[in-house]
Amino acid sequence: MPRYPITDFLSAAGGPILDVRAPAEYVQGHMPGALSLPLFTDDERARIGTTYKQINPDKAVLMGLDFFGPKMRALVEEAKRLAPGQEVRLHCWRGGMRSGAVQWLLELAGFRVNLLDKGYKEYRQWVLAEMARPQAMRVLGGYTGSGKTAVLHALAAQGEPVLDLEGLAHHLGSSFGALGQLPQPTQEQFENNLAAALASLPPDKPAWVEDESRNIGSLTIPTPLFTQMQAAPLLVLSVPPAARVRYLAGSYGRQDAGGLALAVLRISKRLGGLVTKEALGAIADGDMPRMVELVLAYYDKTYGFGLKDRPAVTVAAEGTDAVANAARVLAAVTKTELSC
Repeated sequence: MPRYPITDFLSAAGGPILDVRAPAEYVQGHMPGALSLPLFTDDERARIGTTYKQINPDKAVLMGLDFFGPKMRALVEEAKRLAPGQEVRLHCWRGGMRSGAVQWLLELAGFRVNLLDKGYKEYRQWVLAEMARPQAMRVLGGYTGSGKTAVLHALAAQGEPVLDLEGLAHHLGSSFGALGQLPQPTQEQFENNLAAALASLPPDKPAWVEDESRNIGSLTIPTPLFTQMQAAPLLVLSVPPAARVRYLAGSYGRQDAGGLALAVLRISKRLGGLVTKEALGAIADGDMPRMVELVLAYYDKTYGFGLKDRPAVTVAAEGTDAVANAARVLAAVTKTELSC
């Protein structure tokens, strides 16, 4: 069966993607949507690798065959469960022995196997290239509590291309950003998901992206993409402080008090002892507006400093209605482009 380069492999309608690397490799990072069909366990892979390096490759190959033989039937049965149509796209780390062995086995069992030529290593090269590829963008900024993420969703609902970095990162960007979110992916998986999202954007229209700091929780926006974001046109949504306090108080009021307290403690050195004590007291009293007012002063100062020396179009808004603010942002874009 032919070997495919990465672009053809990703775009081919060749059944599900089966990743035959070890479970730990898959967890560290995999192609979005790929299914795990490990040829070896983590321990087996480690033992084969040690034998290859410390004894000789021939013994490592024989050890691999010893592990492979007893599990051939189980591998075929699992592949049939994962791919009832009996056509798959298959890869290992470098397109070597592991994918070759499983390809042979599945073809023997009647599967059509489309093999990635140089494996997951080639895919990671594609990921890095995708994030470095020039991408037209518009950056949506605004102080904490402006409802920027909701505005991005409203823009997407109107057919605007959107790159939702916080959605991909499972984090809303501040010390409070993990509240109510799924666990963050690994950095490698974040990059894989990000590359897939970038590849899906239309090439002929700028994509909207939220103004972010370099780090989103424990994850880092790759340098080539972050550099493009910093250079892209910036529209700053200007929402009155009182409306932002109401918006955040409503969001945080649904969260666990313990989680809120931990988020405050994470920034206690920046807030100062007195403000930290007052904010924790407000949480204990269930006074979310007061807690938000106390921490918002710190976040406003930090974001304001980040806006210095960055050309921006200010978009005035009365409140945090996402649909109304999406319309305001689009109107500001049209006005700016007409004046150029």
